[in-house]
Amino acid sequence: MDKPLKTPPPYPIASVDHALRAAIVLQMEGGATVAQLAERLGVARSTAHRLLAMLVYRDFAVQGEDRVYRAGPVLELAAHSQSLVSRLRAAALPHLHRLVALLDETANLTVRTGDTARFVASVESRQALRVGSREGMVFPAHRTTAGLLLLAELTDEELAEVYPPGRRRDPDHDRDRDRTADLPDLERLRADLRRLRRNGFAVNKERSERGLVAVGVPVRDTEGRALAGLSVSMPSVRYDPHRLRPLVNALEAAAAALREDLSGSA
Repeated sequence: MDKPLKTPPPYPIASVDHALRAAIVLQMEGGATVAQLAERLGVARSTAHRLLAMLVYRDFAVQGEDRVYRAGPVLELAAHSQSLVSRLRAAALPHLHRLVALLDETANLTVRTGDTARFVASVESRQALRVGSREGMVFPAHRTTAGLLLLAELTDEELAEVYPPGRRRDPDHDRDRDRTADLPDLERLRADLRRLRRNGFAVNKERSERGLVAVGVPVRDTEGRALAGLSVSMPSVRYDPHRLRPLVNALEAAAAALREDLSGSA
């Protein structure tokens, strides 16, 4: 029997439909200007501009210095690694719950896409004073524990591709604001990453948010490639440096168990 054709909902919302179609254009066709998208959707340029601004705000799109909008971190993640991310998240959740039960701090699983890090799973601590869930949120990679761990896997040449020399915010235009307003000092970043490679873990003291400390380790596949970062985050008032080694041990045990689960489900 033939599969029935799709039928539109009885009460379509035009603005939602336009936004979804715009996202599809960016993902499937590589990018578009405001004028090009307005023509494709059959809307005014002002409407297309508002749609793209919202897509940028929600990380579905980014705007380059050439004024072309392209797929953002959310769509890049969906296009390139959705099946892996889905498997990672499903396999990681039991281990995140166990970490929270053991350490009573919020536990997270994070992946990197370019110069951003996305929290794909998060389980909150039960304590009244705790770090809330970051699931679904996107941060600059160099500001997050897992992002730093995953950047540390790159060669100097690969790191230069992520942070090209001369990349800066255009002072005359409010373009690409979120991706250029907070660029790292590359020499300092390289020094930080060398230290992370030696240690095998990361301690993030208030890089992403004031009053927050996180500790993380990489999650590797059976061939040793880092797939994600596993971390616990806590209010800085509760962080005790003497507790660092037990935290790292617990994270490394969870990462090893997650690697075994992933190898068994491959």
